[in-house]
Amino acid sequence: MLASGKLTANSSRQPELIQPEPTTPRVLTILSTVIEKLVARNDRIVDGMSSGLTRLGKSLNAFHGVRAPSISIQKYLERLYKYTSCSPSCFVVGYVYIDRLLHKHPDSLVVSLNVHRLLVTSVLVASKMLDDEHHNNAFYARVGGVSNAELNKLEIEFLFLLDFGVMVSSRIFENYCLHLEKEMLLNGTLQKIERPIPSNSLDDVTEISVDDTHNSTSPSQVVD
Repeated sequence: MLASGKLTANSSRQPELIQPEPTTPRVLTILSTVIEKLVARNDRIVDGMSSGLTRLGKSLNAFHGVRAPSISIQKYLERLYKYTSCSPSCFVVGYVYIDRLLHKHPDSLVVSLNVHRLLVTSVLVASKMLDDEHHNNAFYARVGGVSNAELNKLEIEFLFLLDFGVMVSSRIFENYCLHLEKEMLLNGTLQKIERPIPSNSLDDVTEISVDDTHNSTSPSQVVD
């Protein structure tokens, strides 16, 4: 689970191979809309505090950047999907993880300073749980615009914050899909999330810098 230097034993995917342009799944648009709304609300809450982030809990401190990245949440999610080729279900499960984390640590908020690191980490963990083949941490770090060393630390921090509760049942998955679709409906848009989910995910219980471009088939290098 925490191995970060190599591809998994059953993975034959090579990071340098040129891959065809994937079709953007609807879940990315839905999820970005919901998260952008959440972040905007939380940023307003923080801005209204006399001492800002210092009044919040320290649980998510590891995910805070010095400044908010210039790339939008939707473009960032599309970038993760385009280059990592993880299954669309990883984004729903990543959202489940973030929601679980916030329930376990209610004094923490997802804001513009931490949302990108939370997203890349949650999708990384979800891909390890869902996909038979997935890229290693070094590749995800390159795509996500952080160093490999930082992403390794963020993954460990993320898992401990979740108490390693990373199993998601098919019922929970479906409930979150319905929740996200309902949020879109409240915004006046009817969109359905793609439902396929790999069978190996089921159980019985319930400062970032990236090149915001889609012109190449290989992710840009991390900017120091």
